[in-house]
Parts: sequence; structure tokens; C-alpha cells
Amino acid sequence: MLMENSSYPLYFNLTMFVNIGNYRYLTFVLCFLLYTFIISANLIIIVVISQEKSLHEPMYIFILCLSTNSLYGSAGFFIRFLRDLLSDTHLISRPACFTQIYVIYTYASCELTILGIMAYDRYVAVCQPLHYHNKITPKVVSKLIAFALIYPGIADAACLYLASRLPLCGNKIPKVFCANWTVVKLSCVTTVINNLVGMFVTVSTIFLPLGFVLYTYARIFHLCRNRSSEFKAKVIQSCLPHIITFVNYSITVFCDVALSRIDLEELNPFLAVILSLEFVVIPPILNPLVYGLKLPEIRKVMFRMLSCSKHD
Repeated sequence: MLMENSSYPLYFNLTMFVNIGNYRYLTFVLCFLLYTFIISANLIIIVVISQEKSLHEPMYIFILCLSTNSLYGSAGFFIRFLRDLLSDTHLISRPACFTQIYVIYTYASCELTILGIMAYDRYVAVCQPLHYHNKITPKVVSKLIAFALIYPGIADAACLYLASRLPLCGNKIPKVFCANWTVVKLSCVTTVINNLVGMFVTVSTIFLPLGFVLYTYARIFHLCRNRSSEFKAKVIQSCLPHIITFVNYSITVFCDVALSRIDLEELNPFLAVILSLEFVVIPPILNPLVYGLKLPEIRKVMFRMLSCSKHD
């Protein structure tokens, strides 16, 4: 009935859901609260930056984009995940599966491209402060944001299109969400073109932004080497939230890439699930905390808004 023997199955089976019996209701509540926190924390950052005119600067606009992307990516994962926690079967339709792949992969790619343009912003601010307002103009900011969002969307769409055309010899996906590589591995035919395009997209949307961020911070640290302690303190205060976000996301992406190349069914199921969820759960939680607590400008506006609401 589900056409499991078809080359183009109507449904995929997410096999990594662990049977947790009655604990699934507790797990659902905890995950629902986690998702609620992600929405609330990121919305606070978005509202604070949108409402406060003094924060309408490039760095804060990029932070707003990061929080918006976190909402986008977490919605692509949590809405389906919460539903599956309460379900006895974990079948996902072909259109829903490919939609989830596109949302999660564009979220992941955009996260790194946004971090890349944020690194460029910090590099110009620290290394070329006299030229900052000439180089980082509103028009440049718009172009950078457009590139950071549009290119990953097009690149990931190309990968998804190639994967959707493959005849498949099964419908079992050993994850708790749909992933492009796990679908490609089900193919009955050669996947050379998919592998080449996938490698190009991975390099251009993941490794190039990673390399660019490392390069910019190497230049920044080199400049700080012979400067005063006060200058170094200001640079650290400005760059530390971005560094924390970058390191955190790099680790979670590395875990996901490594997991996609091994047989997850050989791992402890709980460990496999936790590791596979890192890059869609941890950054959306950590980012608003880092930027909300570490950047004094955002923190001051948040406290001022809270105090005003109490007086009202």
C-alpha cells in the first residue's frame, strides 16, 4: 500500500526513533519547552534590534538575521519531531521529507554564510576602522545579506533536485529527520553527479565560509598582537560572541558531517540521536543567549524594555 518496492516511494520511514514507551510524553513536554524557549529567546533578540534605532547598525542587523535563521531552521525540525514523538509510526511523505531536507539544509548553509559576513564586518571594524562606514554601507549590507541567503537556497535546491530524481531501492532513513545524503545512499543507480554537486555545495557553503572566518580572525589577532591591553579588551568584547557562535556551530556541523559518513545503526541509538540533533538544536539555543548576555548594547536595551513593561 505504501509502495515500498517502488523506485520512487511515496513515504520514507525514519528508523532512528527509539521506543521510549511511556517516557515519550515526558520527552515531548521537555522538547516542547525547549522549542518554546528557542522561539522566545530568538524573538526577543529580533524585537529588541527591530525596535531600538540605536541598534540599526550592520553588526546587529546580521545578528537579527542569525536569530531569524534559527527560527526558520528549528521550525523545520521541531514541528515534525514533536509530532513523531507522539506517533506510533514514523512515516513521512515524500514531499514532506524533501521539504524538510531543504529547510534544514538551507538553515545550516545560511548559518555559516551569515557567520562569514559577520566575520568580514568585524574584520573591517577592527583592521580598517577609518574606512568602516565607507565599506560597510547600508547598500553593501543588503547585498551581503542577499548573497548569504540566496546562494545557499539555490545551491541546496540543486542538490535536492538531483536527489529527487534518483530511483531508490528502499525507504528507510536511519535518522530522526530527513537528510539528503541518507536519501542518496538509497539510490539504485550511480550517484557520481550527486556526489560531485554535493561536494561543490559543501565546499562553497561550509568550508569556504569556515576558512574565511579563520582567515579574518588570524588577521585580527595579528593586528592585536602589538596593541595596548585596552584595545585588545575592546576587540575581545566585540568579537567574543561571534567567536563562541562560530566555534559552537563548527563543532556541531563537524559532528553531523562525520555522522553522515558512518553507519548510525552501529552506534548506541541514544548517542546517535543526540549527536545528529546538535546542529539543529544547540545553535538556536546558544546564539540568543550569547548575543543577549555578552553584548552590552543589546543587554541594556533588553533590561530597559523589561523595566518599562514593569512600570506600565
